[in-house]
Amino acid sequence: MMKNRPEVLTFGCRLNSVESETMQRHAEEAGLEDVVIVNTCAVTAEAERQVGQAIRKLKRENPSVKVMVTGCSAQIDPKKYEAMAEVDGVIPNDRKLDPKSFEAITGRRNSHFSDKTAVPMLSPVDGAMQRAFVQIQNGCDNRCTFCVIPFGRGASRSVSFERVVDEVRQRVDEGFQEIVLTGVDLASYGRDLPGEPTLGFLTGRVLTSVPDLKRLRLSSLDPAGLDEDLWELLGDEPRFMPHWHLSLQSGDDRILTRMKRRHTRDQVFRLVDRARTVRPDMVFGADIITGFPTETDAMFENTQDLVRRCGITWLHVFPYSARKGTPAARMPQVPVPVRKERATKLRALADEAARRYHESLIGKTFEVLVEKNGIGCTRHFAKIKLRGPWRVGALMQARCVAIEKEGAVAEVVTS
Repeated sequence: MMKNRPEVLTFGCRLNSVESETMQRHAEEAGLEDVVIVNTCAVTAEAERQVGQAIRKLKRENPSVKVMVTGCSAQIDPKKYEAMAEVDGVIPNDRKLDPKSFEAITGRRNSHFSDKTAVPMLSPVDGAMQRAFVQIQNGCDNRCTFCVIPFGRGASRSVSFERVVDEVRQRVDEGFQEIVLTGVDLASYGRDLPGEPTLGFLTGRVLTSVPDLKRLRLSSLDPAGLDEDLWELLGDEPRFMPHWHLSLQSGDDRILTRMKRRHTRDQVFRLVDRARTVRPDMVFGADIITGFPTETDAMFENTQDLVRRCGITWLHVFPYSARKGTPAARMPQVPVPVRKERATKLRALADEAARRYHESLIGKTFEVLVEKNGIGCTRHFAKIKLRGPWRVGALMQARCVAIEKEGAVAEVVTS
């Protein structure tokens, strides 16, 4: 019987996707065959339902495959997965990037241990997107009332800036034009390190120490955690991309308080105004939860109003999903159909914002990082369909010539 290379099935956030690439490499280096590693997510009850469904389907269609489970959901409730007949073992979330975990896959593992103080490992490249993600931080010290992630990933821990710089330099030497610094709570970077270096300090050190780096981008940011060093870089460093993705969650102050978020509506307005004063071409993305417990129509309208007034271009919208054991799950719940209806309305608003942004590009020439299938990513994180000769992984100039249903179309001008 022919053996198959190991596979990783990923659910959830970008950080999970990046970590899955490390697991894929470790599993192959360990010589594993006919093994599928399921990297789970616990951010919503629906995410966990999909994980269970996928595991059962996987084993039904491939009865000889060994199924190993890891990730946030497996960390929070390992016994649930150990009890599944389809699961052959559970790897604790903090051990999933350790090569020894894959060397030891010989049978059912005991998952009832965890060292959440461990320093996180750095992340590999994302070959599909032609950029390299570097994990600089893991875990979270905040306790948002809807979130179970701190229980799955532990307290906030940071990678030393020296290690981050070395990792970025290595990826640039490998030919990657763009680096994305990523983590669970990126803005908390450095609070646990000697001297408490800030995210802005780290970002500046990377850009100074790796002069050949063409683009540096940040993943999701807490609006309450932006430091002055970061603001200075935004105004002074053209290699620092003019695109921030903010973890907003709501645009209503009462809901933000009940979520136990650390920012207010007014602070978001001031943040956006300041960023566009410093960098007029600044573009924003945001995460929003609709139908959070007690959210009224008026409160939801405040969120829509904030999105419009801030000119947020790229929206990730999630209907609220109650997580057992969280404070929000004990609050008065908004009916599920209302949550979904509000998500649909906000996504329509997002589609309109993206359409307007794409239309603003017509006739303009801009730099794109060429991804697979002829898609170019602009400095502002717009995905552009390319015409003409392009090279995957290259930075090229392209001129927007049309708008299609899927977005903007650009002719390649020069490399």
